[in-house]
Amino acid sequence: MITFFSGGTGTPKLLRGMQKVMDRHEISVIVNTAEDIWISGNHLSPDVDTVMYLFAGILNTDTWWGVRNDTFTTHNEITRLGIDEFIAIGDMDRAVHVARADMMRNGMRLTNATKVLCDRFGVRENVLPMTDTEVTTQIETDIGLIHFQEYWIRAKGKIEIRNVVRSFTEPPVVTEEGLAAIEASDAVVIGPSNPITSILPILSCEGMKNALKDKFVIAVSPFIGNEPISGPAGALMKASGFEPSSAGTIKCYEGLVDLFVQDIRDPVEVSKAVRFDTLMTDEDKSIALAREIFRQVQAH
Repeated sequence: MITFFSGGTGTPKLLRGMQKVMDRHEISVIVNTAEDIWISGNHLSPDVDTVMYLFAGILNTDTWWGVRNDTFTTHNEITRLGIDEFIAIGDMDRAVHVARADMMRNGMRLTNATKVLCDRFGVRENVLPMTDTEVTTQIETDIGLIHFQEYWIRAKGKIEIRNVVRSFTEPPVVTEEGLAAIEASDAVVIGPSNPITSILPILSCEGMKNALKDKFVIAVSPFIGNEPISGPAGALMKASGFEPSSAGTIKCYEGLVDLFVQDIRDPVEVSKAVRFDTLMTDEDKSIALAREIFRQVQAH
């Protein structure tokens, strides 16, 4: 079994290939939840849903979020009525948020709610939130602290970042299910997601780093040179005191990585790294990279 750390769109592109390379029942994914938000009374867990929709075969892979061919009737009516729903939520996607919110209001852990939803979608893989308590990534700006979704969706990432802050009422702890998945795995793969807002929240959960100590950990860089393959990783790395590059990424992971994967075009040199084509522009390229990473696990 392999456990993946996922957030955003980079790691789901790798998972798209992995589900074609290995037994899907042998895939576990621990997913970032620090971008979760309650909106219009419902619970949006964007990174969890992207992974779930991918495995269910309904993900909109043009945007890498939401449900393919979804409609936006409710969102359009909500905004017409004057509600500031700054994230465009599709109707089918919203139904998932409503169901999750109902389960959580009735006392169900996010882990259990995710399992119920995955079962209903026929997902064979093991999809696990990183923690069951609320933790939020906030961006410090000239106008104060704002939720990451406000920064990335409403402001389109165009506000200057002073700092990245993680806020919570109680410190996040890795779940028993997450620890069990790691323990049962032959390797842990940190996918090519944003190091600051997708991966560090997972690594920051109490018990996570200790669980990785005796595991073979592979990390895939989300950078080619000083530019991220997608998303705001560059600006967020700078604001957090890291060089926006593969070299900065591996420093970000604090010595936890046994094997580092860079793109074949990356001009930055990282000691003892291996290089593959990490630019997963289509399914065939996702499968090719997945196959190379799977070989590294088998060879270990």
